[in-house]
Amino acid sequence: MSLYTHLFYSSELQPLLSDEAFLSRMLRFEAALARAQAREGLIPAKSADAIAACCEAARPDLERLRQEVAPGGNAAIPLVKQLTEQVAGRDPEAAGSVHLGATSQDVVDTAMTLTIKAFREWLEPKLQQLETLLTDLTRTHRQTVMAGRTLLQQARPITFGLKTAYWLEAVRRSRQRLEESRPRVEVLQLGGAVGSGNAFLTAEVLAETAAALGLRPAAPWHSQRDRPAEWAANLGILTGSLGKIARDVSLLMQTEIGEVLEGKAAGKGGSSTMPHKRNPVHCAAILANAGRTPQLVATLLAAMPQENERSAGGWHAEWEPLTDLMQLTGGAVDRSIELLADLEVDPARMRQNLEITGGLIYAEAVSLALAPRLGKTEAHRQVEMACETAITQGKHLKAVLAELDFALPDPDALFRPENAVGRSLEIIDSLLNPPAGGSYQTESHPYSRDDEASI
Repeated sequence: MSLYTHLFYSSELQPLLSDEAFLSRMLRFEAALARAQAREGLIPAKSADAIAACCEAARPDLERLRQEVAPGGNAAIPLVKQLTEQVAGRDPEAAGSVHLGATSQDVVDTAMTLTIKAFREWLEPKLQQLETLLTDLTRTHRQTVMAGRTLLQQARPITFGLKTAYWLEAVRRSRQRLEESRPRVEVLQLGGAVGSGNAFLTAEVLAETAAALGLRPAAPWHSQRDRPAEWAANLGILTGSLGKIARDVSLLMQTEIGEVLEGKAAGKGGSSTMPHKRNPVHCAAILANAGRTPQLVATLLAAMPQENERSAGGWHAEWEPLTDLMQLTGGAVDRSIELLADLEVDPARMRQNLEITGGLIYAEAVSLALAPRLGKTEAHRQVEMACETAITQGKHLKAVLAELDFALPDPDALFRPENAVGRSLEIIDSLLNPPAGGSYQTESHPYSRDDEASI
């Protein structure tokens, strides 16, 4: 635990991702393996009982383990040594059956897979909570008109609900990715020295060990590292999507914009020198985590080309980045929940900001309304000239259009923000109520049509 644990990470995850928890999962593997081998008649049932009892009661000497990891190259070697000593104290004959036929990578990879499984089980309700918060925000602000911005400049009106609906769909897609990857990621590793198995690692032993641990049986994947790489990439995408939310909120919190604010709390968002400040501290933490995850994902991808049947260094490079990724993703999720639960939205300021361009934000709507009569290119040219006149003369675009006699059928309607949001409401509704088995698809949805002539 560091000074910044409660800022960047989830406090709930600390026990789940601790060294003690990882060692416990390694011991679960050893117990499950021994019981499976006993059921198949490969070791005495009495020996399996002694091994399992020691695994359940074990209190590994953590400091000794840490010292012995370096000469052994991984945590499995000193842990199995300690376990064997404890089993020998209970049943000397059973000590010969500890870790029988398995290799260090079997233990470490399976323990990491169990950690991934535990993290996903923690993460799932959190993502459900995020979806609920985003759904509620979207419904509440379905018709809250605001400026849509491209390249940091006002472009044309949208609704705040459209922005949050896109946030929602990104989170939903990450949930789908994580769920779809489970059959590939949450699998047992058990292949022995070179992944070929042996007389003590039969197909039946693999199946029974996997079932006992709540994993799927699979062919050994010692140097085929697409599984951890896929998991890492999915976490990186999720954290990046949360970073997108934080980026948008932090920009909308700028003094000159002021359309949303992080919720108030005692001691939150203040400055050590400026009493008036209300800083986007949750956004800052989420963005910091989102900035750190790509390099960790890259480490997992870089570690994929592992040599032969066991890697010297590639496998080892995965261990800490995988845990770090879960820490950062968990922290980003918690901070995002806190951010969205207390987000303050100012619809009046959003509408006020729509007017700061003097009607220029409606220029595209005007151009598209003229296109059926003048053609797209000529309509664009004429409206562009009108915009230049409005800027140089400091006039509202609607007034300039009236002076130039553009003969618009209903100019007032074109300058109502509610009429300039395109199909925002339709898109929102499709994202709030996606078709069974899929998300919103533009290619089969009416949104793919050009509808602006209807304004």
